[in-house]
Formats: sequence, structure tokens, C-alpha cells
Amino acid sequence: YLKISKLALAFAIIHSKPPGKSCKEYTEHLAKTVSEQDFGWKSKVGALEAEVLRLRQELLLNKICPRYCLENDASAETLLDQECINSVSYSSQLEDSGCDVSNDYAFDSLGIASDFHQSEHTADTSKHWLERVPPLNLCCTSKEESLAAPVQFLQHLLEIRKLSEGGILQADFTELENDSFTICNSVSQLLDGLTVFYNSPKFPVSNFLTEAVCVLIRLITDTKLSNHVLKKCFKKLEEFKKHLIQIVLRNSSVNRFQALHAVSHTLVLLGRNNILRNSLISLLLSEVRQFAEQLLQAHQTQAMYDVTQYENIFPLCMTLEQLLQNETEESNVSSSDYDGEEKIKFLKNLDQIILHLSDEFPLFSLYLWRVSVLLNSAQIE
Repeated sequence: YLKISKLALAFAIIHSKPPGKSCKEYTEHLAKTVSEQDFGWKSKVGALEAEVLRLRQELLLNKICPRYCLENDASAETLLDQECINSVSYSSQLEDSGCDVSNDYAFDSLGIASDFHQSEHTADTSKHWLERVPPLNLCCTSKEESLAAPVQFLQHLLEIRKLSEGGILQADFTELENDSFTICNSVSQLLDGLTVFYNSPKFPVSNFLTEAVCVLIRLITDTKLSNHVLKKCFKKLEEFKKHLIQIVLRNSSVNRFQALHAVSHTLVLLGRNNILRNSLISLLLSEVRQFAEQLLQAHQTQAMYDVTQYENIFPLCMTLEQLLQNETEESNVSSSDYDGEEKIKFLKNLDQIILHLSDEFPLFSLYLWRVSVLLNSAQIE
């Protein structure tokens, strides 16, 4: 049947082709026309799916707390304009190699401690909380447009959670069990949008993307809401962390250092969650160990090694060290409580690796030693 259908299609193309065109040219023209129609339908389907998700988000928020009004403040338009002006004014200063750190805006824009903690302050008990939510600082580029709906939905969800804890609102979060699809799909869209940005970031980072990262971190650190997210989205979060690590390792552009700093900082923020921290430490230990073994082999055989990857490994080493230090400080005990398979692999033959690399690669050897001390601090004590 398939052969007969193909033959019939071939005859139809031959008989209907216009004069002056070969069968090949006419076939390619028809194929292009059909593909354009398919693309148009796919874009329409995507827009409709996005609208359905937005309506589901509004419905879910209304079920959780009917009294919560989802109206943005009118001043959001002013903030939009101001954000665009700020973006233009800083962009001219960031078109160089990316090595100049005198401009702290690009580095601090992704979640400086003060901004992050300010977002977690206790809710104001005044009546205006029931009338509107704080506006997002939106200045969406094409990459950020896909983030707008999930960020706003999750921000509203967190706001309701905060107000309900303060006794200002009565909220029924059991509705999340009945409609886990909406929150999980929103988190997936947020992770996909952040991945697109980190693949080819633009500086300075807008307040909107800063807010997107902070919303994600607040969501996975909220004990009540994170359960619903981690049940369905844990695999997606793991893939997101792996992808961020690979972005750091494989980035070979000249202007990559600001991007590496932004990605590394996001990894540290993700590591604030106890559940995500151990798996993230395992991933980082695996990557650093594999690179150390490859570097040792290249050094012993006098072979060439990837200089770019050598430079990129240091942000991962600093991230790993910070996560291990945070774990020690927060638990008030040694970070040796982390006792995974990757820890055993990392520490195996590490002394020999450091011994052979210390003369040629002293800085990298120092980082390996510092990480090993954090992992072995209990035995040292």
C-alpha cells in the first residue's frame, strides 16, 4: 500500500508540475510549502497550550485561595520602562572581553544575598496584600517571554503560602494534590527557559531573570510546596543541574567569565536545598575527579590537554568547596556526613594525583586538597 501511495504521489507531481520547473524543483517547493504549514499549526498549538496552562494556573490559584486577587500594580509599566533603560545603559560597558570585574552589576544581579533574603521577609499584614501582588520587574526579551507565565504563577503561589502562614489568608493547599500537573508543568517551563538563557546569556542580567531564579530557589526550599515539585520534577531538576555543569565545562567563548559566574552562583543557590545538595555534590565530585584523572594522564604522557576546560574547572571547584562549607556550617557538624559513592571515588588515590600535579598545576592541586580536607574533616578531628 505504501509503495502504491508513493507511486501515485509521484505521478500526481509529474502531471501537475508547472512548465519550466523540473520535478525535483517542484517537489522541493511542495515540501517547503507543507513544512511551513506544519510550522504554522505547531506555533498555533503551542500558543493554545500556553493559554490552557495559564487558565489552569489561574483556576488552581483561585481554588487554593479565592480571596487572593491576581491584579498587578499599575506601576509595573514604569518599572518595565526603567528596566529597559537600565539594560541599555549597562550593555555598552559589558561588550568587552568580560574580564573586567569593576562593574559589579552583572555579577551581583543573579541573587546577591540581600536581594534573596529580602524576598523572604515576613508578609505585610496590611489590607493591600489582599488587593494586589508586588509587580514583577518585567522587561522580557524573546528568551524571557516563555518564563513570564510560570514565574508569575509560582510567585503568586509562594505569596499565598507566605500570607497563609502569617494568618492573613485562609488557603487550601490540598488542591495541589488534585492538580499536580499544573505546578509541575510550570516548573518544567521555568527550567527550560532558564536553560535557554544560560546557553547564550546576555548581560546585564535583567531583574526578571533574577526573579525567576529566586522564585525557583524559594519554591524548592519551601517544605510544603517542594514536596509537590520534587515528586514529579526531581528528574527534571537533576537534568537541569547536569546541563548547568556542562555549560561551565564546555564554554569556550572569549566573554565567558561572567556567564560562568552566573551559572556557578545558580548552582550554589540550588545547593541550599538539602535534597538537591547531595546529588549536586556527587555530580561536581564526579566531574572534578574525571578531569583530574585526565589531566594526570596527559601530564604523565606529555600529551596536550584542554586549556579552556582547565580554566573552566575552577568555577566548579569553587562551587563544590562552597557547598561543602555550607553543609558544615548549617548542620554544625562535619561535612563528612555526606558519604556517597562519589566521595569514595574522589578520595581514592587523590594524594598521588596531588603529588604528581602539584609542581605543574599548583592552583588546581590546592583546590583538590581543600576539597579533600572538607570531605575528611571528621577523621582529621
